[in-house]
Amino acid sequence: MAATEAQHYTPMAKKSEWPSLLEGYEDAEPLPTTFNADGKSLYNPPGPRSAAYEEFPKPIDPTRNGFDFHIYHMPDVPAQAQYAKELYERIRREFPELRIFKFYDKPAGPHATAVFEVDTFTPHQTGAFFSWLVIHRGPCDVLIHPNIGNLYREHTELATWMGRKWPLDEDRLRNRTQKLVYN
Repeated sequence: MAATEAQHYTPMAKKSEWPSLLEGYEDAEPLPTTFNADGKSLYNPPGPRSAAYEEFPKPIDPTRNGFDFHIYHMPDVPAQAQYAKELYERIRREFPELRIFKFYDKPAGPHATAVFEVDTFTPHQTGAFFSWLVIHRGPCDVLIHPNIGNLYREHTELATWMGRKWPLDEDRLRNRTQKLVYN
């Protein structure tokens, strides 16, 4: 393409597969560009409290549970395996209201290494457990995902990781909508 042609080239806008997050705000006042006293953060005018403090946003299905935390460790590394066992016990003692599954000392389900799972049911539990786990996970890695009824999307597209990202057996996740069976 010649330089003069490049100046007049306009790429076609591709329609996003994601819905606009600003739907419902079309007629809202522009946000101020005023900085707070720290000189770094922007002033946000007071407004209604987000519903996300009290209920999970759609399409998270709270009837099952809101989020799964899959906590990984390497069973062949003695110090890490010991830490994972202590973390498991501490979580059971400190968060008895959460659903805590069996401790596996080998790969289970689609997970490539030893794992245990903790489920949260409310946004408050999720935030509290997330912040606690950031500090206390030690050498363990954590896959966190919401539950929307599509295991593949939950464990891949919607997943968040603390620590290293581990490979998953995606074939076990594809086209499944039920909870996985662990060996």
